[in-house]
Amino acid sequence: MQMGEFLGRQSVQFDNPPYLLAASSIVGKKESEGPLGSLFDEIIEDPMAGQDNWEEGESEFVRRAIQLAITKAGLKNSDIRYLFAGDLLGQLIATSFGVKDFEIPLFGIYGACSSAGEGISLAAMMVAAGYADHAVAASSSHFGSAEKQFRFPLEYGNQRPLSSTWTVTGSGAFVVSTRKSQIKIGGITTGKIVDYGIKDSMNMGAAMAPAAAQVIYQHLQDFKRNPEDYDKIITGDLGTIGQEILIRLLKENGYDISKQHMDCGIEIYSSEDQDTNAGGSGCACSAVTLSSLVVPKICNGQWKRVLFVPTGALLSTVSFNEGQSVPGIAHGVLLERSI
Repeated sequence: MQMGEFLGRQSVQFDNPPYLLAASSIVGKKESEGPLGSLFDEIIEDPMAGQDNWEEGESEFVRRAIQLAITKAGLKNSDIRYLFAGDLLGQLIATSFGVKDFEIPLFGIYGACSSAGEGISLAAMMVAAGYADHAVAASSSHFGSAEKQFRFPLEYGNQRPLSSTWTVTGSGAFVVSTRKSQIKIGGITTGKIVDYGIKDSMNMGAAMAPAAAQVIYQHLQDFKRNPEDYDKIITGDLGTIGQEILIRLLKENGYDISKQHMDCGIEIYSSEDQDTNAGGSGCACSAVTLSSLVVPKICNGQWKRVLFVPTGALLSTVSFNEGQSVPGIAHGVLLERSI
């Protein structure tokens, strides 16, 4: 039995769309001081969340976000058939140690900062195909653990270029379900790796913008729509520099999204006041912004159709130190008001 329709080269439109039943957002102190501070479900001011180090603290953010989403959905942990989750750390240690006590079957995923979109896409396909009634997608990041792994020790106090972004400390989780809610997942557009040869690891917006442009272009082609058909087209964490590149690339290919575009990395911080340069980044950036800002606006009818496109820079300390470029990827999730 066919559960969806293949559209074009990269998209699927669900015949019986799954629903976004609940969402949660848990963030750190700096995020609570930004423009979205009053919208988050929970604020943990201790960056270690009562644990012994940043990595264990990030795991605690993950655990709390998943538990909160399940509770908000009115479900028990045993109701969740599959869990799709990921983070930025090697071997997904924030995820694995954060979810081990749930005893829910896990697919660990890595899409860098696009992981929220990848997880929701996979959960939606699993539910739409009839293999689960309820699945959870979650992602996390942490400023301390990410800087430690990818850049410099915090004690080094290095100067950050204006193109850099600030890794969001937090976690977002989403329950995807057959149970009807105010938001349905109408379809997905899965991204491809796009590499423009960018080698500046402190300018991830430039590295990710081409991938975002490619998947947005393909989505509009596959669904035979125009930017005006969407209330918002929301990227994950391109920041101010990546946003400019994205809009220019799509204009060169016949689409002007300047009126519809919003970027989670721009929304989450007040750049000048909080010294975050080009904006926010990290797996949690798009996840907590989707949960706290976007989901409520769809639920209250302010927005009827949104294309959510979190973006990821696929680098590691190994590839960067070996002189490799920073490829990008993005995943599109179509969210529509259903009631």
